[in-house]
Amino acid sequence: MIETIESEFIHEGNTNNFSSLVIENSRTGPVLVNFWSRKAGPCLRQYPILDKLVHEYEGRLLLINIDTEKEIKLSKDFGIASVPTLKLFRFEEVQATLHGYQSETDLKNMIEKFVTRDSDKIIAQAIQEYTNGNQDKTYDLLSNAIIEDQVNPRLPLTLCKLLQYEKRYDEALTLLDSLPLELKKDTDITQLSNQLFFMSDSYVINDIENIIATSKKNPNNLELVKNISCYYVIEKQYELALLELQKMIEIKSDFEDGYARIAMLKIFSLVGDDHELVHKFRPLLSKYTH
Repeated sequence: MIETIESEFIHEGNTNNFSSLVIENSRTGPVLVNFWSRKAGPCLRQYPILDKLVHEYEGRLLLINIDTEKEIKLSKDFGIASVPTLKLFRFEEVQATLHGYQSETDLKNMIEKFVTRDSDKIIAQAIQEYTNGNQDKTYDLLSNAIIEDQVNPRLPLTLCKLLQYEKRYDEALTLLDSLPLELKKDTDITQLSNQLFFMSDSYVINDIENIIATSKKNPNNLELVKNISCYYVIEKQYELALLELQKMIEIKSDFEDGYARIAMLKIFSLVGDDHELVHKFRPLLSKYTH
């Protein structure tokens, strides 16, 4: 049985040990939680692949098996409606979820984003060089590492966050746009890309109050509306940003090839699909899209 297999990399989880096995361990590395049932054939077919992979990673990944028939409350807490369901934890939170039987390839594609890789050593070295004031060497190290390891999302993230820190927004966004499709799907990369959408190397607001006052006198100046909405997004005042974009849509929905629609969708992604602002503003977006 799954819960009786002895391995330093595989453990049986329950309500009592979930915090220590999953939450605490996720602070130092990825933890894959396998919600399963002995009555489900796909779970039994899935397990040999999980066992193989966890041992291939040699301690860089922990596997915690949760028997949903025994751990009813725990399964309910995580909304488990079918098995197998796999949830990967990192930094105390669920970072990825897979439902149903998964091929070895699909599992690797998910896991590889979170396990420690040799190229992660380059990140530490690059940060040290940056701290020492060697920006050129920092960017050379990270750029070369990205070419050598095109799977590790932490490499382009580190480079782009440094560019963002230096207000080189367009360069950062160009780099993210050039990444392979699989890396673009990474949650952190998607979020950073959405943030950078509202920034540009030429974007400067020195007096937001004056710009807002000018916009009120010239309500049809959509460039001002755009700048104000960008300011609000950067300040994480998302509702105010959406209200500015609503003005834009109502005045000219096709301004800059539908900028307002694109911007709204990116804000929805930043706040999360379940956020109240999404439920409030999505009907407006649908009204002007169809």
